[in-house]
Parts: sequence; C-alpha cells; structure tokens
Amino acid sequence: MISLNINGKTHTLDVSEDMPILWVIRDIIGLTGTKFGCGVAQCGACMVHLDGEAVRSCITKVKRAVGKKIVTIEGLSQHNDHPVQKAWQEIDVPQCGYCHSGQIMAAAVLLRENPSPTDEDIDLAMAGNLCRCGTYSRVRKAIKIAAELQKKGTV
Repeated sequence: MISLNINGKTHTLDVSEDMPILWVIRDIIGLTGTKFGCGVAQCGACMVHLDGEAVRSCITKVKRAVGKKIVTIEGLSQHNDHPVQKAWQEIDVPQCGYCHSGQIMAAAVLLRENPSPTDEDIDLAMAGNLCRCGTYSRVRKAIKIAAELQKKGTV
C-alpha cells in the first residue's frame, strides 16, 4: 500500500510504485482535470505540482510522489480563484480547453517564481505546453493579467 497526498487529502492505494501518477489521479482517484495528451512528457496537458514543482504526471512515477504533496488543477484554489484561473476566465483563453489545465498549472509556477515576467520569460516558461488551437497570445495576455492581479492582491 502506498500513501499519496493529493490536493491535501491522503489516499492509501494498492498500486505499483512504477505507475505514472497521472493514472492514479485520473483513473483511481477520479480527478479528471489533469489530461492525458501524449504520454511522453512533450505536450504539458498532464502538468501537476509536486511539492511546488511543475511536473509531467504522465511520466512521473508514484514512487517519486510518496511523502510529497501533489496538487492538481482541482486543488490549485478552493473556489477557482487563483489569479491565473481568474485571468483565464476574464479573457476566455481556451478554445477547445483540453490543454489548459496544464497551461494554468505551468503559469501558476511561473508567477510564483517570477511575479513580473517579460514576454520572453512567459514564452520560455510555457514553451513545453502545446495548444492545438493556437491560443498562445491569449495565454500570454492572461499571464500578464494574472501577474497584475497577484501584485494587487485582488484575488
């Protein structure tokens, strides 16, 4: 049995320590906000936070997560009011929306580490998150809005 802390709740599971945490999150726990995109850590749709670090859950093994805190899109904020979530809503960033839980999780780490990112900082931080619909300009704009919301403490 393995214990994992997911969104502040401890789950005791009978799973292989080599199972990717994506499958624990989606198929066992039932949190489907984290998406399966490519399975080889290239698209970013499966991004979660592991002790605050943005990781690709499709390749991150359960054994790496034991004793750490996993945060999914469902656990990023209690009322969907994280500055990044508010900014995403404000300008209606998603088109199809499939990649955006991963986009939001990556953007949240970026703004925690760099509260005033330049366009270049944003492009570099978000480069590993693919969007088939091409909403990159809206993602950049939303990150700038989120940075302002975060600075003002309005969220």
